[in-house]
Amino acid sequence: MHQYLIELASLMAIFSFAIVSPGADLAMVMRQAMVHGRKQAIITSFGVGTSLMFHVTYTILGLGLIISQSIYLFNIVKWLGVAYLIYIGIKALRAGKTELPAAEDEAGVQMKSSQTALKAFTLGFAANALNPKPVFFFLSIFSTVVHAHTPVAIKFGYGLVMASCLILWFVGVSLFMTTPRMRAAFQRASQWIDRTSGVVFIALGIKLATEKAA
Repeated sequence: MHQYLIELASLMAIFSFAIVSPGADLAMVMRQAMVHGRKQAIITSFGVGTSLMFHVTYTILGLGLIISQSIYLFNIVKWLGVAYLIYIGIKALRAGKTELPAAEDEAGVQMKSSQTALKAFTLGFAANALNPKPVFFFLSIFSTVVHAHTPVAIKFGYGLVMASCLILWFVGVSLFMTTPRMRAAFQRASQWIDRTSGVVFIALGIKLATEKAA
């Protein structure tokens, strides 16, 4: 058990830097919070966390190694990710002035957004699932930190801990971005923020398009 705790601590020390680094996931959750409200952003956060377990699962099963060694499969994943990021970037650029849903009513009850929960979840899941970087990230940290004889159940446990931490981080981002001061600032500059986020998504797509398999 002591060995597994050391492995988990080592994984989390590395993963903590990946969590806070800017990327498509962070940009997606921030935009969800500002445009569609706290509830939708939190649902999107769960989508991102679930997608992380998707990456962990195929890494443990050995599929990640196959993808990393196949230029064809890598390019399929990469170009799907590029297309998705550019698509949501263009949508953000074309968005008009955003009318924010009411944050809370007088009783403190969260008001509904026009965006469905399924769409909010899918946005988070797709933003992470269509990014080929986790293929190499999880392959590298699992192969260097986790012992080959560590039981599969323990490895999945590591993944659940990482996914939970990722969700908690983005839930925190969602809460911060939906404070009254942040919402008021967004209401005043919604079009420019949409355009900026659109440029960010497109830039991330172009950056991904120019990267090669390691």
